[in-house]
Amino acid sequence: MDKKSKIILISGPTASGKSNFAIKLAKKFEGEIINSDSMQIYKEIKILNARPKNKEIKKITHHLYGFHSVKNNFSTGDWLKRALKAIKQVKKKNKIPILVGGTGLYFKAIISGLAKIPIIPIKYRKKIRESHKKIGQKKFYKKLIKLDPLVKSKINANDAQRSIRAFEVKKYTKVSLFKWFEKTKKNFDESEFLKIYIDCPKEDLIRRINIRVNTMVTTGAINEVKKFRRLKVKKDKSSNKIIGISEISKFIDGEQNIDVAKDQISLKTRQYAKRQRTWARNQMIDWEKVDHKKLNSFVKKIKISSLKLDQ
Repeated sequence: MDKKSKIILISGPTASGKSNFAIKLAKKFEGEIINSDSMQIYKEIKILNARPKNKEIKKITHHLYGFHSVKNNFSTGDWLKRALKAIKQVKKKNKIPILVGGTGLYFKAIISGLAKIPIIPIKYRKKIRESHKKIGQKKFYKKLIKLDPLVKSKINANDAQRSIRAFEVKKYTKVSLFKWFEKTKKNFDESEFLKIYIDCPKEDLIRRINIRVNTMVTTGAINEVKKFRRLKVKKDKSSNKIIGISEISKFIDGEQNIDVAKDQISLKTRQYAKRQRTWARNQMIDWEKVDHKKLNSFVKKIKISSLKLDQ
């Protein structure tokens, strides 16, 4: 492959088989994998975040996995800078960059660029989130439309996450989120991407999540949480949001048994997967949807010629 090859993007809900699929593509097309998951950046957490195993990393070069401390926050902007650098490095070696992960904002940033919106104070954002929780999405969306009429044709009425973001941006900066987007410079042309979304039915996903949670607990997740707790990470750090830390902590403290902890982790993971699927429905409309059971045949079907950029 040469530098004029496409960049492959792989997304899908958690536990849908993204990592294994990325490895198969990397083997076939001489690619290197770039992490696009906001939780797999942490060096101290490997099991709970389902980071690729060492044997997988030895076979295929992986970038941006397990390099950042749980004691420090890490923004989408931080990731974008590193991802662009990694893409450049991979292309310089005449290999194909394969970005894989479940963080929608990361993919949005790499495709559309990152709007230079001023940093909104945490207290300000928290207040808006509390208001949303109090009145619910339906009433909050009506308030948002009054505040920023541009939202009506851009954000689905049921999309709570994007509604909150649009509200806080307009309220704080006095400028619509979508006006900020209009000023944003793209790093790539749309034609430079092959975008693949792994589709996994709800029933299959629940089964896969339950298996993953059981495996995590039996392969060291409890010790991982014990080590995390010893680091005394401040409560305002993003790493505290890693699913499994609070649930296993309650088990460690004797507040609940491990089966209850596993059920809670499974539930939270399913809820997270639901949010990922909602994002995909609204934000990844033009991505090629591939059934998780047909990934092997899809790999065989992709031709090298389809990854060449038009000259």
